[in-house]
Amino acid sequence: MFKESDLKLAVVGDYESALPFQSVGVEPHYVDGEKRSEFPSLIAGLARSGYAVIFLLEDLYFQHKALIDELNEQHSVAIIPIPGLKGSQGVGINSIKDSVERAVGMDIFSVQ
Repeated sequence: MFKESDLKLAVVGDYESALPFQSVGVEPHYVDGEKRSEFPSLIAGLARSGYAVIFLLEDLYFQHKALIDELNEQHSVAIIPIPGLKGSQGVGINSIKDSVERAVGMDIFSVQ
């Protein structure tokens, strides 16, 4: 059984968006500017390193959706999209909608 202290949490994004998470015990990883090209190897390394949850800025989540889906299938990690400083792009709710649809076999959020 896991203790709360055994679970590792990370956030990946630009400095301004990721830094506040550090104050609540989430390990920040910065990928702004030229470091964005390092994102695929960074996220794969975090997934392999036993992180329970990785919070990820929506724009990175959207740009690397195929890789993130692959990592979610291969590793026991929850990769959660979060809005950046510019606000939500709707990626998070769409991700939840897709996950629920896969789990129950239908879109329970659609308005009829």
